[in-house]
Amino acid sequence: MRGGHGPCEPETPALGAVLLSRRRGARPGPPSLPRLLRAPTQPCRGLIRLGVTEPLPCPTGTTWMQEILTLMYSKGDGQLAKTVPNWARAPWLEHIYFKDMMQAGREPRIITTHLPCHVLAPALKKAKVIYVARNPKDIVVSFYHFHKMAKFLPEPSSFEDFLMQFLNGTVQYGSWFDHVEGWLSQRSELDLFYITYEDLHRVSCPRGLGRDTPAQCCLLPGALEVSAIQQHSSFSAMQKNAMVNYTLVSCDILDHSKGQFMRKGIVGDWRDHFTPLQNAFFNRAYQEKMRHSSLPTTTPGGCCGSSPTPPRPPRPARPRCSASPAPPARR
Repeated sequence: MRGGHGPCEPETPALGAVLLSRRRGARPGPPSLPRLLRAPTQPCRGLIRLGVTEPLPCPTGTTWMQEILTLMYSKGDGQLAKTVPNWARAPWLEHIYFKDMMQAGREPRIITTHLPCHVLAPALKKAKVIYVARNPKDIVVSFYHFHKMAKFLPEPSSFEDFLMQFLNGTVQYGSWFDHVEGWLSQRSELDLFYITYEDLHRVSCPRGLGRDTPAQCCLLPGALEVSAIQQHSSFSAMQKNAMVNYTLVSCDILDHSKGQFMRKGIVGDWRDHFTPLQNAFFNRAYQEKMRHSSLPTTTPGGCCGSSPTPPRPPRPARPRCSASPAPPARR
């Protein structure tokens, strides 16, 4: 069924009904359930990291981070990434299969979500959080194409109309601007590391990520592991890997004849979609909405400037771990 927020087509383990509450202001797609309302009062225990991305279920860097973290835990061994779907290795908190996945897994756990901070932040005091952001112009383009293949989302009438919906925050999961600002406002309260999709393209190597990411703890990879991680988490490898590219998802959920989930994997694809007028309008809207932000007032990722990491407020030091955590269970 297309349009609105009605029921999705028959469920698959990959994309079940979202547990998100409309009352929380996050605009879910498939039906919501009240269970997620308990999330703010239930602290996360035994978590090493929680991959968080923009409020949109399109390729924004989350899938890439899921692969990098999986491979780092596996010491560069690609067997797990090639045999277990990424939604089982790093389950989505919003989906109905989450509880079963968590019960079947073992610590340390990797959890993924698109949820806004007011839903989850109180429960993450003891968790390690990685926030993956992306140039919002590229997100608009990616989400526009995702809408075309996702049967649980309304068909976009035009790119221009979809662009206005994005700027107005009337897309699934709500405003990108509020989502980014909300999570960044928690940097003094949470063990949160902010990184962009563009940063991942630049480093192209988890060695630097390991040195800078609090969530990495003691998982600094060696040279051979870095090479293996680079190989298995490259866009070409992920695009061909059925455990990552979502081709295992039923055609009742994603219409694979209308596109690929992993479409291009590049920075700056917005330039092939935005008209000069749309670009100027977006820049003005971004500068207005982000004028009080800790992020630069130019759009991140090379649209109008670079994407420097915003200053991190001081927070109490935490003791570092003394030993590397065990890799995730092979299944």
